[in-house]
Amino acid sequence: MSVPLRLQAAVAGYLIKQKLARRERYPLVLMLEPLFKCNLACAGCGKIDYPDDILDQRISVEDALGAADECGAPIVSIAGGEPLLHKELPQIVAGLIERKKYIYLCTNALLLSKRIDDYQPSPYLSFSIHLDGMKDRHDTSVCQTGVFERAVEAVKLALGKGFRVSVNCTLFQGESPEEVAEFLDFCTELGVESITLASGFSYEHAPRQDIFIPTTDGKQLFRSVFAIAKRLKKRWPLNHSPLYMDFLAGNQTFHCTPWGNPTRNVFGWQKPCYLLVDEGYAPTFKSLMEDTPWEKYGTSNNPKCANCTAHCGYEPTAVNEAFRRPWKALSVGLFGPRTSGALAPAVARNYSLPEPKRPVIRVESVS
Repeated sequence: MSVPLRLQAAVAGYLIKQKLARRERYPLVLMLEPLFKCNLACAGCGKIDYPDDILDQRISVEDALGAADECGAPIVSIAGGEPLLHKELPQIVAGLIERKKYIYLCTNALLLSKRIDDYQPSPYLSFSIHLDGMKDRHDTSVCQTGVFERAVEAVKLALGKGFRVSVNCTLFQGESPEEVAEFLDFCTELGVESITLASGFSYEHAPRQDIFIPTTDGKQLFRSVFAIAKRLKKRWPLNHSPLYMDFLAGNQTFHCTPWGNPTRNVFGWQKPCYLLVDEGYAPTFKSLMEDTPWEKYGTSNNPKCANCTAHCGYEPTAVNEAFRRPWKALSVGLFGPRTSGALAPAVARNYSLPEPKRPVIRVESVS
């Protein structure tokens, strides 16, 4: 795990306050989408399938900072779309830093060299640069050649200017454990602070539906990757709690905590989470928390959630489990996720699913 100590302390203090207040539901990370427009059209993205009048909309500085105040989460993940297209993003970031929010500014990095001087290095700001594997795989994922090299140059530029830099990697169908390990080695050697790693969520509106990894295949992939780490004594700076990594490896039976990462975008507060785009919106954060029918969502209750293992829903579950059972988290932290033996039981589903498509398809590079 590679989370700065001051961020760990801030999250721990926040959690203690929520527990002492006996709050049943509380956010951990605010997912702030200031716009949907993007300068890429990735095969697995379900966020850009809107008409131009929607893509041209922006969240104002006032509304963005108001959302952070309403929500109160200690961490803000600024996503999109491509956030660097938002002309007022520097003011939003400055306002969040003033509020001592820890910011992960998610970007494909194509504009970073032009916009980087709009920002100042801060312990509260990390550029989270999107890379879906090594050169051929990443460029295939984003459906444009040359993006990987430009993103890597942006990583080096930001590091050279003293910024915190992390990498956000989404895994798709056809990945091999060796490829993932090679990529993690590469990012570690680049010198990034941390790496976020997760299977892609099968957005209904994504242009390609054959690229997402079924849940069981994903668990086996993560087990194999973690087995390589143990065998070769790798110390990759993964930006996850130990129990979330144990969940990815199929060793924990977790239910989703969708209110852990509430989303505010140009439509309002998105129900129930960042990933489901057709479930409606709440006018206020209070309304989102109190009026959303949470029992309708999660792997047990909704087929749209069937293959989801995303950190936006399960990392809050893992963090709360670590808070309740710190010895369990400490054990996984010391020895790593278990990489053999039976998988933990899957949660019971109140619906049936079609058989997953086979065989695995490897996507060729697109010019």
